Amino acid sequence: MTLPFSAAADRNKEPILEVLKKVLRPEDERLLEVGAGTGQHAVYFAPFFPWMDWQPTEVAENLPMLRERIKEAGISNIMTPFKMVVGEDDFPIRMFDAVLTVNTFHIMSWKECKTFMKLISGRLEEGGKVLIYGPFKYNGKSTTESNEEFDKSLREKDPQSGVRNFEDVIAAMFKNEFELVRDFEMPANNRMLYFRRLKFMRKK
Repeated sequence: MTLPFSAAADRNKEPILEVLKKVLRPEDERLLEVGAGTGQHAVYFAPFFPWMDWQPTEVAENLPMLRERIKEAGISNIMTPFKMVVGEDDFPIRMFDAVLTVNTFHIMSWKECKTFMKLISGRLEEGGKVLIYGPFKYNGKSTTESNEEFDKSLREKDPQSGVRNFEDVIAAMFKNEFELVRDFEMPANNRMLYFRRLKFMRKK
């Protein structure tokens, strides 16, 4: 099988790794990657965190390619990828210490984004970490002209997709008992939003 190559994933792997090194700690033993794509990130990042079980997920049509890349890499702490479509599939029952998703929020509908945020709240205990990478609007406005054009092109292809508003994400995450720890500036007009799970409160 000829494995696909994402130039974007190759370009952003180093900046994302630098953030992961600042955020992830030895006590973080399990990470869930939602939307692992080609698997380039998983096979690049996982060796830097050998104590951590790295669990990739993807939609069904991308799983054969993703599984093949991980099999070829032979990295012991990457778990077998499994199918997960936000809005259709529940997250795995086990608890995780961290969740990472890269360039998914502008692809998913806002309803799916909110479902994602709700689901992870039930899979992370107090102090659990969430890292969301991609472009965001601030106060409803794109940060650059190129991001505005990107947003328009996304919405032309699918009106349900598009660059999300930072304030909307913050509000939805707070509703699901997360606090924003830091908003990292990243290359190419992207951001990395780092959230932490607040004290677990059982719903009445």
